Amino acid sequence: MANILVVDDEMGIRELLSEILSDEGHAVQIAENAEQARQQRAAGVPDLVLLDIWMPDTDGVTLLKEWQRDGLLTMPVIMMSGHATIDTAVEATRIGAINFLEKPIALQKLLKAVQQGLSKSIDLARISPAYGKAPSAAGFEPFAAPAHMPAAKIAPEPAAPALQASGEINETQFFARTFELPLREARDAFERVYFEYHLGREGGSMTRVADKTGLERTHLYRKLKQLGIESMKAARRLQGDAAPDTTPEVGS
Repeated sequence: MANILVVDDEMGIRELLSEILSDEGHAVQIAENAEQARQQRAAGVPDLVLLDIWMPDTDGVTLLKEWQRDGLLTMPVIMMSGHATIDTAVEATRIGAINFLEKPIALQKLLKAVQQGLSKSIDLARISPAYGKAPSAAGFEPFAAPAHMPAAKIAPEPAAPALQASGEINETQFFARTFELPLREARDAFERVYFEYHLGREGGSMTRVADKTGLERTHLYRKLKQLGIESMKAARRLQGDAAPDTTPEVGS
């Protein structure tokens, strides 16, 4: 698991990247502008930063220059933009960015870039004693949320009809309840149980659930979001994990 900071002024992009990276097992922090990114960087050194170029207060390239000037560019940074020119991408790379992703970002391209970025983070940490901070006992420097930001909310998870903790479905109860619902609600209830069942069986692995259900991963993420299912939370609940879930609802 790695600590990844996502900086983007678009809430939809922040939410999607947070969901994808969280499902890959990473701890994700978000910032919607350069000022919040500065505060997150001051609170702790992330293992990787995904940084949008066009932002309302300070653009990503300017922030990158600022970090370089102040000796704070001690972590790999991947730039993102849907409107940047080749010259902008080259400039960001010259300053210190390790990669550039053009929006809309393909899922596999994102995951590959993140993996490469984290490998770069590990290599730099090994060869440079000045790189970042010493790892914590758990192996990563913990993040601290900026003081001005409200505590993240955790949305109540919708209950799936007649879904038992073991992941088995009580068919009699389930169909008795869903037959009383309008068609759209009955379909959503079935799909919710269906996906929570597979998430429980596969331990929350999005790759295996995608294979089992025959869906492309991007489609699967959207379907789970539509149904109000938080994949890792559902998997832990179905596996009988009694520990409280502290995954933040990003952008709420």
